[in-house]
Amino acid sequence: MTHAEFAASYARGEVKVEIDPREAARFLSARLLLPFVTLPVLGIGVALALVGWLFTGLGIIAFGIVAPRLIKRYASHFVFQQALRDPAVYDEVTRAGLLRVTSVIGDR
Repeated sequence: MTHAEFAASYARGEVKVEIDPREAARFLSARLLLPFVTLPVLGIGVALALVGWLFTGLGIIAFGIVAPRLIKRYASHFVFQQALRDPAVYDEVTRAGLLRVTSVIGDR
């Protein structure tokens, strides 16, 4: 199914979309390079806390811990929305087996 067919069928309610939440979290983490962003953010938070900006540093540390978890928690929604809008992402996630589309017309 092409991206145009997928978008049109989804808009009409003719298809059911399944996305594996764990695989979506892995996919999005790799695509956004979350570990490479998280570690420097945590380091900055620790440095600020050690220099004397305790609450600012703790706030940045909390952000560095919570933000990646929230991103991973809602990864399936992010991946689905991107696949719906961008043909390149749709092709990538369908080839990876992350997004599965099934017809619901026969189920009615």
